[in-house]
Amino acid sequence: MSTPLEVLPDMQLSRNNHPGPSHKKSYKLVVVVWFVLVGCGLGGAYLYTNYLKKALTVDLAQQNQVQLQTIQHDYQQQLSDLKASVNQEMTDLQDKVEHLNQLLAFTKDSASSKTDSSNQLYTQLAEVKKKLEELQKNLDVLK
Repeated sequence: MSTPLEVLPDMQLSRNNHPGPSHKKSYKLVVVVWFVLVGCGLGGAYLYTNYLKKALTVDLAQQNQVQLQTIQHDYQQQLSDLKASVNQEMTDLQDKVEHLNQLLAFTKDSASSKTDSSNQLYTQLAEVKKKLEELQKNLDVLK
């Protein structure tokens, strides 16, 4: 009962048709290399974004510092200009008050009784004193 098996030409098996251990190793190597490359790319992207964040932070800090210094300089300049103008106005008002006091004293000396003009001088003097007090308060607030 043993009949020899006939080998048909289309049923012959060859070694090249079956993936052997060398093909499995090359696929594994390709997959491992691919994962390594992807991992390196992700790691490089992460490091580069951190570098960009740091560089951007430093740049923004420098820009903010320059802007703050500019604003501070402008503020100090405006404050000194305001102080100078308030001081000038106070000096002018003091001169006016002194002038009015002199006029008032002259009017008192020249008139024996109070007249309408002396009352007007008193009123003007009171108004000038009020303005002088307001300016003094403003100067105190600025200091």
